[in-house]
Amino acid sequence: MAKKSFRCRLVTPSASLLDDQATYASVPAWDGLLGFLPGRAPILSKLGCGELIVRFPDSEKGAGGQRSYVVDGGVVQMQGETLTIIAEYAAAAEQINPAEADAELKAALARSPEGEGTARVVAQDRLTRERERARVKVRIARGVEAGV
Repeated sequence: MAKKSFRCRLVTPSASLLDDQATYASVPAWDGLLGFLPGRAPILSKLGCGELIVRFPDSEKGAGGQRSYVVDGGVVQMQGETLTIIAEYAAAAEQINPAEADAELKAALARSPEGEGTARVVAQDRLTRERERARVKVRIARGVEAGV
């Protein structure tokens, strides 16, 4: 009989946000979404910026459900029956304040890259990443607010 779940871990440099059994995970890789089910082949990939969705199995505690997280940067690895996501930044959807997310996006959109030459290119890349993270936060916060 096939295994119906796998261990899913989400860690950042400062915290462990998740360490639980999961039935499915949708992970934003740097080049698109990766889906994970039990028995998936091993993989190592660069983590992108976006929404991580994790579905949990039913248990004696009740229905499994799903949770969302904002993740940005890092790596994701599936080895055996363990999915490990090491993110530079991660936050649970329910911890995102919609008003703060909106303000963060407005501030990021209002800023311009500084410097010249290579320094300006680096600043533009950093600003683009900040804007993308803020957009993901706003989208997820609005979904949580609406009960999605």
